[in-house]
Amino acid sequence: MWKFIVKRLLLSVVILVFVAFIIYVLMRCLPTSYLEQVALAKSQQPGSKSFGEWMEQLEATYGMDKGIIPGFLSWAGKALKGQFGDSWKWTVPVTEKFHDCVWLSFVMGLISFFLELIIAIPLGIIAATKQYSKTDYTITVLALAGISLPTFFFASLLKLVFCVKLKWFDLGGLVSRGYDHMTAMGQFWDRAHHLVLPIVVLTVLSIGGLMRYTRTNMLEVLNADYIRTARAKGLSERNVIYNHAFRNTLIPLVTIIGGSLPGLFSGALITETLFSIPGIGFVSYQSMVSGDIPFSMFYLVFLAVLTLLGNLLSDILYAVVDPRVRIS
Repeated sequence: MWKFIVKRLLLSVVILVFVAFIIYVLMRCLPTSYLEQVALAKSQQPGSKSFGEWMEQLEATYGMDKGIIPGFLSWAGKALKGQFGDSWKWTVPVTEKFHDCVWLSFVMGLISFFLELIIAIPLGIIAATKQYSKTDYTITVLALAGISLPTFFFASLLKLVFCVKLKWFDLGGLVSRGYDHMTAMGQFWDRAHHLVLPIVVLTVLSIGGLMRYTRTNMLEVLNADYIRTARAKGLSERNVIYNHAFRNTLIPLVTIIGGSLPGLFSGALITETLFSIPGIGFVSYQSMVSGDIPFSMFYLVFLAVLTLLGNLLSDILYAVVDPRVRIS
């Protein structure tokens, strides 16, 4: 197992280098650049230098005057030392801005992920054990509705009902107007209150796919020969389903769980934007739109690292949950 992990890690490093280079090339080819906006603003000041002169100065300052390969090598060398530069848009170190906004998205993603597991997997099992019944059809329709609903439509519908009509929640934002005058516990519950609707959106729109996946795998396991043998031995239906069938249904589900790791940190761009939540999804979108290459590079490479780790985690979990899998 350790030999396999080391081998995969070394392979992941090679893949990461190529992915980082591709991302760097794409960032350098962005049609807009924050440097251009700064140079244009400075060139319009009375008695200032021309736009071209400001561009040359700013590009030299941030290393954009180099070619793509020398520029990438320069960036990679600094990245290995943990130096990702300053964000052009937010005017603070990239890692500082990332740290300020990523944990909010992580909390939202983690809560919605656990809610997704405890809702989707039981519903998938119930739908499989009651195949072609009214319960199965009802759960399937709800799952398909969740898969089909666009994020912006469902989020706007919740805002219309719970914010405009019922006035239970604010339309957007992370805190209320009197946040600074609240106690520590009051501030905590105020922030939690503002995250209810975004978490509901993330959960409802994600349970459909996992539920259908669980149902399909559960039906496949229930039709296996060893399940019929267990029933023929007189085991209770509950024992057959939860001690025999469900354990084998978990084997393909580990791929979904392992692949969910990047999603916990990547944020939800549309949801965070609609609810004005300053998470990593919203911040990264604003950075990319403005041509903030340092922040965009760090964010995209960070997601690539999480994706590689998620795939490695899936392979390891396969060996843990399935004794038939042996890695040599």
